[in-house]
Amino acid sequence: MSQSNTGSRSITDAAEQAGHVLAEVEKAIVGKREALMLVLAAVLAKGHVLLEDYPGLGKTLAARSFARALGLEFRRAQFTPDLLPADLTGSFVYDQREARFDFRPGPLFTGLLLADEINRTPPKTQAALLEAMQERQVTVEGETFPLPAPFHVLATANPIEYEGTYPLPEAQLDRFLLRVSFGYPAPAEEYDVLARRLDRRQEEVELEQVTDADGLLAMQAAVESVTVDESVARYCVDLATATRTHPDVLTGASPRGSLGLVLAARAFAVLRGRDYVIPEDVKAVARSVLAHRITVRPELWMTDASGRGVVDAVLTQVPTPATLEPR
Repeated sequence: MSQSNTGSRSITDAAEQAGHVLAEVEKAIVGKREALMLVLAAVLAKGHVLLEDYPGLGKTLAARSFARALGLEFRRAQFTPDLLPADLTGSFVYDQREARFDFRPGPLFTGLLLADEINRTPPKTQAALLEAMQERQVTVEGETFPLPAPFHVLATANPIEYEGTYPLPEAQLDRFLLRVSFGYPAPAEEYDVLARRLDRRQEEVELEQVTDADGLLAMQAAVESVTVDESVARYCVDLATATRTHPDVLTGASPRGSLGLVLAARAFAVLRGRDYVIPEDVKAVARSVLAHRITVRPELWMTDASGRGVVDAVLTQVPTPATLEPR
């Protein structure tokens, strides 16, 4: 079989498996398919996700559900004002019987970590998590320990206006491939949540495991084979560049933003069953990839100016390349 046929087959398999994962997670999270697709796209693109929303909108449940459906080991770290870096990374503990210090791993050593309410903990502990996300390893007392693969962080954050929160610096926000908000459900969807809970007569939602860590790694490898035409890649660069010159912006998206567009769009193409990226894939992920990488001018804080508004503006201003069929 030719390499292209093999690649197409793996894309088809990955798309089918991703569809099963989404269907399983939707048993727990009602009416949020677009947001769930974005979260799964980030995981397939080997990235991390910041879920930013008000309490009670399904952020924690979504993380647990993805871990279950993907067959990943799951750990949860509740970020509090007194959480220390060692509480995440682990530490050396003295073994009296062996008369030596042994490393006891922290919750970072898992397949999927739910970092709950990341903006309720001080910057030093935030930095310990974000360093692990970037380097995929931790250093404790001069010794380095690699994290398992796959390793993904789904961090939740309450809106910054909430009392007792520490804003994430822009450089740390940049480490998240996507920032996703679920938002309040429509009344019909909210009723569906109630009806499902009454029907199952228990709090927990029973979800089936669709794949495992090796299966996820194979899906991520399939994403790496997705074709990105030069015109689409340049479109990603143009979008990121346009955020830097927008009049409302203090600092625009860095080159990591344009790279994030390409990586997330490739994964989104797989979710749609394609082995090539079209401009609509880029548009589908643009707000979640770019908005949190944009800092609006401080004097505009009393207006409606926002990173999301800037992204919406550049999406209308930057010419869209023609949709290309694969060669």
